[in-house]
Amino acid sequence: MYDVTVEPGDGRGALASVGETLGAAGVSVEGGGVFTVGGRPVAHFLFRDGEAACSALRAAGIPVTGCRKVLTRRLDQERPGQLGAITRALADAGVTVEVLYSDHDHRLVIVADDPVAAAAATAAWDR
Repeated sequence: MYDVTVEPGDGRGALASVGETLGAAGVSVEGGGVFTVGGRPVAHFLFRDGEAACSALRAAGIPVTGCRKVLTRRLDQERPGQLGAITRALADAGVTVEVLYSDHDHRLVIVADDPVAAAAATAAWDR
């Protein structure tokens, strides 16, 4: 799975163009969201095939600023404190979380500066 960072622009219909482009290319979004950073929209979307997503978006002239492998983990939703526990495990391992969101299958999606250390630190949530 890959996190693709897209800067769609802030014009009306910019985000619709992203979705339409991906749909026309047969690329499905598996999770993600759009956030305002410095007054500009920045999207982080999850894809099984990151290269296909990036190729389709770039061909349409949509700025792609990153494509990185992610780590997915399943939190115990019935137990409060799971987000704190997993992010504490990452922090204690010296890992910086760069992006964090959920996918359509209720898994936590993590983009970290050290994927190997992040995987080891969160092995208890790998189910």
